[in-house]
Amino acid sequence: MQVFFKSIERQAFRMALFACSNQDDALDLVQDAMCKFVAKYTNKPEEEWKALFYKILQNKIRDFYRKESVRSRWRVWLGGRSEDDDAEPLEQLADPAGRTPERETDNRQMFDHLQQELKKLSLKQQQVFLLRAWEGLSVSETALAMSCSEGTVKTHYFRATEKLREKLGEHWL
Repeated sequence: MQVFFKSIERQAFRMALFACSNQDDALDLVQDAMCKFVAKYTNKPEEEWKALFYKILQNKIRDFYRKESVRSRWRVWLGGRSEDDDAEPLEQLADPAGRTPERETDNRQMFDHLQQELKKLSLKQQQVFLLRAWEGLSVSETALAMSCSEGTVKTHYFRATEKLREKLGEHWL
């Protein structure tokens, strides 16, 4: 179980971070998903774990969006701002070992641009793209994780890649 969590923790964190744009919230989402997975699915076959875990994470992200929607209505009404509005959470993820400062700057700029374009996608397109392209889940595993049909996964993945290709160019995808 520990090996499984080690193998997906960074990708799951990155996915949650794209969804909520706050490092602490992303860590909470991943931790909650891991706890729920352990409580409900450890008796399932190991080959099903990845899709089941991402299904739980997707549900946690959807719940987060619902809660944030309610909170944002209250913030507007009360005139408050959320904390860390100007934070750049992906800057914390860069691994500068062995890279030149120029290359590191270029990489950061490219990933900042990628993050901006990913955020412009609908939540479903964003999550399907991350599960398929970054996590390597199959269409059927992604459909299971997202609680939707395989056709929906294919449609959202196609639309996401087309939009990203249009904005980022062919060399990205």
